[in-house]
Amino acid sequence: MTQMQERAPLDGRTLRNAFGKFPTGVVAVCALDGEEPVGMAVSAFMPVSLEPPLLSVCIQKSSTTWPQLRRCGAIGVSVLSREQREHAQRLSSKDGDRFAGIGMLALPSGAVVLEDTHAWFVCEVDASHDAGDHDIVVLRILDLYVEDEADDPMVFFGSRFRGIRHLGGRPHPAYADTPIPATKKRV
Repeated sequence: MTQMQERAPLDGRTLRNAFGKFPTGVVAVCALDGEEPVGMAVSAFMPVSLEPPLLSVCIQKSSTTWPQLRRCGAIGVSVLSREQREHAQRLSSKDGDRFAGIGMLALPSGAVVLEDTHAWFVCEVDASHDAGDHDIVVLRILDLYVEDEADDPMVFFGSRFRGIRHLGGRPHPAYADTPIPATKKRV
């Protein structure tokens, strides 16, 4: 049996490196603030409950975008695909127009969802829990839309947006330049 060696106190860089070894899905969290879309990319997303329908996102307390989104009421959460890496990078930026070149749909509720995503949810804040330098925000799902053929999700791994290169042990058809029809179904 190997014994653990005593280590220096944990620091942010070491923790970020360790957390980066676990791939997480990436979502866009967006809404209309008046007439203007506001949004951000989030890599801390998790389904929570089927009954009632809940999901959660973790939001850094220093975010200047979250206070705007929170007061919007309805919030769109779009599950991104590998092909939307540039969207995630743009929505993560601190400068410039975050929505430049991104196809989006503003719903009557005020939620904003991105086009061509694997799935999207219309949500409202159900609860928020203090968690160190983040808040764990539980969102109640009011409506959703799901793509039948979603098979190449975006993941955040090693502090980078990436895709999954295979499905069921075989190379993904997108890497062989074979188009995959996107069939969407309202649930």
